[in-house]
Amino acid sequence: MISFASSPCPSFPWPSDLLDGKQFAVCGLGRNGTAVVRALLAMGATVHAWDDRSPIVEEMPGLTLAPITDLRGFEALILSPGIPHLLPHPHPTAILARSQSIPILSDAEILWQAVRKAGSRAQFISVTGTNGKSTTTSLLAHIFHEAGRPVAAGGNLGTASLALPLLGDEGIYVIEMSSYMLERLDKFHAHCAIWLNMTPDHMERHGTMGGYSEAKAHVFDNMDEHDLAILGERAPWVETIMSGLERQNVPVKVLSVQESFSPDEAPYLPGLHNAQNIMASRETALFCSVKEDVIASAIKTFPGLEHRLKTVAVIGTIRFVNDSKATNAEAASHALKAYDKVIWIAGGIAKAGGIESLAPLFPHIAHACLIGQDSDMLAETLAAHQVSYTPCKTLETAVTKAYQLAKTLGVDTVLLSPACASFDQFQSFEERGARFAHYVHSLAQTS
Repeated sequence: MISFASSPCPSFPWPSDLLDGKQFAVCGLGRNGTAVVRALLAMGATVHAWDDRSPIVEEMPGLTLAPITDLRGFEALILSPGIPHLLPHPHPTAILARSQSIPILSDAEILWQAVRKAGSRAQFISVTGTNGKSTTTSLLAHIFHEAGRPVAAGGNLGTASLALPLLGDEGIYVIEMSSYMLERLDKFHAHCAIWLNMTPDHMERHGTMGGYSEAKAHVFDNMDEHDLAILGERAPWVETIMSGLERQNVPVKVLSVQESFSPDEAPYLPGLHNAQNIMASRETALFCSVKEDVIASAIKTFPGLEHRLKTVAVIGTIRFVNDSKATNAEAASHALKAYDKVIWIAGGIAKAGGIESLAPLFPHIAHACLIGQDSDMLAETLAAHQVSYTPCKTLETAVTKAYQLAKTLGVDTVLLSPACASFDQFQSFEERGARFAHYVHSLAQTS
């Protein structure tokens, strides 16, 4: 077995002959697929890869770049997460794989198999849920790092699973898992699995909430009495999941989140939704033998994720918070709940239903600064509920106006939580958030 002394991130080179003689097919050559191809080749496998668009992958020894027409003799087909194998319409390569009895797997499954084949007993922690996955995954990685445990984090967040390094026996992999990844597991066995919450999402891929729940439930596959399942809330969907875990004899911890953590305990993780993320991370770390004081210290020093309730600056007494990742009303609701009063910057391309569902939270809005394509739609909703607003069109104008309003109205938080997609004015929510931070920093220099 591979073993390392505990240190922040010891890793071991993947054996170059680990997958000698094995053939894999990879369909989809975006960020995930490209990482999979490179990792498989580095382990000695031969790879047949293709993308329906022009594949942007350099020629390498052991790699065939051509349409996939025959999978006989292959170990598995690895489909990029965004490519459907069932609903709404299965990709032709997935149909081919099923007709030739070839497993369709995610790269998280291949990572698990490769780690075990390499002889490592490193533990795996899986994190899923409709919301909060990325924060919980990152917080856990931070806790383990602060505890001196070898840790690697990725999956649906950041680094593709198969691009993570090989860890030794003391190592811990923290894998953020989408429903797309979870429905393509086989032998993957998590030592601890977290399912935070469930609200309607990805219906085009799963058909119904039942289908969505069934996909998510694979997070607990292959677990037993030596493992731990964490359910993030007490809700109707939990009852069905509990019965399945009882049949597997898997110990279960169900969280009950009543109040937020104080700014002294978790200065960069405000709100009830972050309290859920913190509690899930804490229970997982305790299960993995991390001491209470180490966990508390790590929570206090965790800086939060970019574009998720991230404080980018404080000008005088006014805090500017970047929550650009909130691309729909559901996500923005968590941000509005986290603060008593805000100057709210919102707008972009509205999702179905706009912001009407946020009406119970409108008392948290002292004034709204509206930007983007559908600002008129948002304005109509706000006006109907007697919420004052200013059309600003651009984000730069909104930042300046919001600062003026915050000073005039005595509000200490300016919140960018758009409740809308960004593509009318920006390439991504990341660009939108970065521009917000830039405008705020420029404002700070002149104030």
